[in-house]
Amino acid sequence: MRRLAQTGLLALIGAGLLHTALFTDLYLRYVKEGLRPVLIASGVVLLLLAAVNACLDPRRPEPPGDGHAHAHEHGHDHSAAPRVAWLLALPALSLLGFAPPALGAYTAAHSGGKPVTTTTRERFDRLPATSPLPLTLTGFTKRVQQDPTRAIRGRQVRLTGFVTPAGPGGGWYLTRIIFTCCAADSQTVKVRVYGADAPPADTWLAVTGTWHPAGRLGTRSAEAALDVHETRPIAQPVNAFTDDLPLTPS
Repeated sequence: MRRLAQTGLLALIGAGLLHTALFTDLYLRYVKEGLRPVLIASGVVLLLLAAVNACLDPRRPEPPGDGHAHAHEHGHDHSAAPRVAWLLALPALSLLGFAPPALGAYTAAHSGGKPVTTTTRERFDRLPATSPLPLTLTGFTKRVQQDPTRAIRGRQVRLTGFVTPAGPGGGWYLTRIIFTCCAADSQTVKVRVYGADAPPADTWLAVTGTWHPAGRLGTRSAEAALDVHETRPIAQPVNAFTDDLPLTPS
């Protein structure tokens, strides 16, 4: 790959990173919000490298010895990168022109549920009297499986997430995909939904309901599941790869 091409590729990738991190929210499809400064810094570094590469003297002396002649004897020259290196331009162009779809129901259906952290002496705060009670999917699962006071029994709760079909057996899950750092280490948390037909996959919903009795409440045998009273379509959050409290009014 000639120097001009190298410079252009560096500049293209750097510009793509800066465009995505500075002027759009698309970077949230790939990394956590806290990594935005790192993306910006990476884009700046790549643009600086492109500028330095462009300013270097292109008239480089030939290396000593007969290596160049030896390469010609065999019909090819290893001093240049293979043409396949141009494929690196495709992800850079995608950052500038279009973005791959965000992770969703397909990913969630092919991954196991996120294991909820268990601690031997976790203290659960008293639940407020708000009804329906807004909870994260992780918070609901912890209350169902770990709260010895069983305070979630009979409480109407409100959860938000997107729809993931449950598979050949029918039914569906309310789902969140959570980034620990980036899309590569994402984890999935699911709550099984009963009492309502499955909406289209990837539909974002606010779901109101009560715990679906299955297993012994307050133990690991309890299923993280909900008997639905109401479902309401909502817009996908800008920062969709977190497990935040619902903000939709009841």
